[in-house]
Amino acid sequence: MVNELLVPAPQQVFATTFDLFFNRGFGSDVMISIARVIGAFGMAIAVAVPLGVMMGSFPAIEAVFAPFVSAWRYLPAPSFIPILLMWFGTGEAPKLALLFIGVIFFLITLIMDHTKNVREELVETALTLGASRRTVVARVIFPAVLPDIMVAMRQMLAMAWTYLVIAEIVASTTGIGAMMMRARRFLKTDEILSGIIVIGVLGLVFDLGFAALHRWAFPYLQKK
Repeated sequence: MVNELLVPAPQQVFATTFDLFFNRGFGSDVMISIARVIGAFGMAIAVAVPLGVMMGSFPAIEAVFAPFVSAWRYLPAPSFIPILLMWFGTGEAPKLALLFIGVIFFLITLIMDHTKNVREELVETALTLGASRRTVVARVIFPAVLPDIMVAMRQMLAMAWTYLVIAEIVASTTGIGAMMMRARRFLKTDEILSGIIVIGVLGLVFDLGFAALHRWAFPYLQKK
């Protein structure tokens, strides 16, 4: 009923996926893509967690950074590709920068909002007992918001995988996205679908990993 060149049969796609991994070295492309996502997401976490917690804890800090963060949330990350290529060339830097830009501002906002939702009586009790502002943030607010921070990280990791292919189709010869672009050039639809399936499976594995880590780290939050 359909053109097999454009819509290959499922068994052909799975056979192609097997061939890519075991005969054509696709595993190295997958590992490169995973390293890019983890590297960029790690940098985003390193910036977003402390800044988001501080913005949620201190209105003065929020007043300084919130307009900037809010404005950048509405800018599409792919629009930065030309200038990132001009700034960083065609190496790894522009790919990591694109993934970083794609998640950082949303992650900051989510963490800030979760921090604001920490129960006020916890903060007031700590202050009444003589705790300094620094101690309240480190010993009360951050531990209280940490479960929600992990939930926000889990949500935004999905966006990092969404931007991965965009990052890799621009001046790249390695990674899942680069493989898919080579396949497009030669009308290898089965290889493109294989790449899509692999990204979906990797995203699911990372999501389940975050969910398991959340259950292990915060067992007291689990419903009986």
